[in-house]
Amino acid sequence: MSVLVQRHDAVTVVTINRPEARNALDAETMAGIGEALVAAEQDAEVRAVVLTGAGDRAFCAGMDLRAFAAGGAVIDESRPGLEVFTERVYPKPVIAAVNGTAVAGGFELVLACDLAVVAEHAKFGLPEVKRGLVAAGGGTNLPRRIPLALALELALTGETFDAARAAALGLVNRVVPGDQVLAEALALANTIARNGPLALRVTKELMLAQAQGAGREEIASATAAVFASADAKEGATAFAEKREPRWTGA
Repeated sequence: MSVLVQRHDAVTVVTINRPEARNALDAETMAGIGEALVAAEQDAEVRAVVLTGAGDRAFCAGMDLRAFAAGGAVIDESRPGLEVFTERVYPKPVIAAVNGTAVAGGFELVLACDLAVVAEHAKFGLPEVKRGLVAAGGGTNLPRRIPLALALELALTGETFDAARAAALGLVNRVVPGDQVLAEALALANTIARNGPLALRVTKELMLAQAQGAGREEIASATAAVFASADAKEGATAFAEKREPRWTGA
């Protein structure tokens, strides 16, 4: 199978499983990722998702150019695909566990995730221009994350850069030895998963909205709904009773 799905308590781990192709994205793989994310979204017991790649060489090398050159379908329009979390606000936190090279669409997958734990040996880049293509899967949104001149340098040269520079640019959260990437990502995901699911969803939505210039009324309305929720009452009660909260997501 080109995509593997495992549960670790309240965390779903989605693994791109094409190490022989550097975990490149063909239509089947993109659909597999999309379906796994939809399933995690619909499962109330899942509080966070970790996205990683098989092996230690590549997180994802982007679109499968061999399949594309051979005339293969780029996407399977009959099934959910990467748009389920690249073209809308996916309601649950997604952490990229970058076990190796993440270039082109692979780097764009990392950018679509909320957080990123990366291996010291990981490489990043947007080499689409080297193949006469455009980084339209999220790479052109890079100026929202880093200064325009730096974003243009990365996109127009198509050159790769290492994990240290990715961290210096603020594009990743943690850089760790390669054999610790998944464990570190799971630890981070589990820390997040212990928190109130409604509060997590709204916090993510509001932070993304703030980054895009949302108005105060929209933010105030969403905040009021959380403060009036059963989870908010449960959180305060659990604190007073010195016990772990029992979240319902409502």
